[in-house]
Amino acid sequence: MNKDQKQDIVEGLTQLFNDSGKNFYITDISALNVVKNNSLRRMCFEQGVSLQAVKNTLIRKALVNCEIDDSEFKTVLKGSSAIMISEKMTAPAKLIKEYRQSNGDKGLTLKAAYLQESLYIGDDQLDTLTQLKGKEELIGDVIALLQSPAKNVISALKGQGAKIAGILKTLEERNA
Repeated sequence: MNKDQKQDIVEGLTQLFNDSGKNFYITDISALNVVKNNSLRRMCFEQGVSLQAVKNTLIRKALVNCEIDDSEFKTVLKGSSAIMISEKMTAPAKLIKEYRQSNGDKGLTLKAAYLQESLYIGDDQLDTLTQLKGKEELIGDVIALLQSPAKNVISALKGQGAKIAGILKTLEERNA
């Protein structure tokens, strides 16, 4: 691979990181044989996850271009690396977990995940990553919390109004 090709890859990765909101996963797929690798790539395609094997030095250069501090990635960017990116922040973590359950092995390991300017290092972070809520889910939770007191007030007022109407009706029937 010549210098121009490497530069093209770095530019492509930089664009990919920026387009994804700088949310990406770094994995190791070197332990997978061809059949398992193809199975993983098929799952990625079906679930809208981009999987790309990239040299570590090119990843570092793309991180610098994206103004992401690459010093924390030095322990992670060793050996074979592949980048996983999706529009849904937790989709790659869920895919890794699903792949392991369906294939019964840990040939696919999570090295690190960079999500919303937070770095998660190590395969032990996988459960945490699958449980993270995306921006839309958090906004929905906040709206539900804000609506809850208003709903309580409205239902209390409706309940009291019905109670008063019932009392008035009872009094009317007694006087009649």
